[in-house]
Amino acid sequence: MSGLLAAETPPHLARIADRLQQVTVEISGPDGGGAGILWAPDLVVTNAHVARGSRVVAGFADGRQVEACLVAADRRTDIALLRVPRVAMAPAASTDSDALRVGALVVAVGHPLGLRRTLTAGVVHGFPLSRSGGRWIQADVRLAPGNSGGPLADTTGRVVGINTMIAGGLALAIPVNDVRRFVATNVTGVT
Repeated sequence: MSGLLAAETPPHLARIADRLQQVTVEISGPDGGGAGILWAPDLVVTNAHVARGSRVVAGFADGRQVEACLVAADRRTDIALLRVPRVAMAPAASTDSDALRVGALVVAVGHPLGLRRTLTAGVVHGFPLSRSGGRWIQADVRLAPGNSGGPLADTTGRVVGINTMIAGGLALAIPVNDVRRFVATNVTGVT
């Protein structure tokens, strides 16, 4: 039985987990925390409800902890952008979230319940309307407190969304195309 399960697991899933864990940032502050995504060598994107306050601490996979400054936050769309000291790490790769389809396999990385850089997988269920008038990515990945702000990615390891919350037992993520627009609006020369 274990041989059958191993054969069904995509062999590259561990490599995807390794890559996503490197770009998943741990965000902590006086009012709690969650996850973030290394967007550029000096920028991290996360949820606005994770980045509460003008300064939070960003923890990287190599163990470094740095102070992060809030650049912009939109509570309506629940996106925030943080500036960190430039790191010598490749930022997350992303893809066109509009190309995502129902039934696609996706993975999520975050820090649920104090466990660092865990991975969970599931499939896309749909694209319901969000409270801001856009669309969510709805998937059956298992999220818990600490996953908010972390990456939702496809099976090539490219980010398709930012995990935000659970509703009706399903995960909701902000499409990465919305995140790109938010970053472009708030930082010149970065998309």
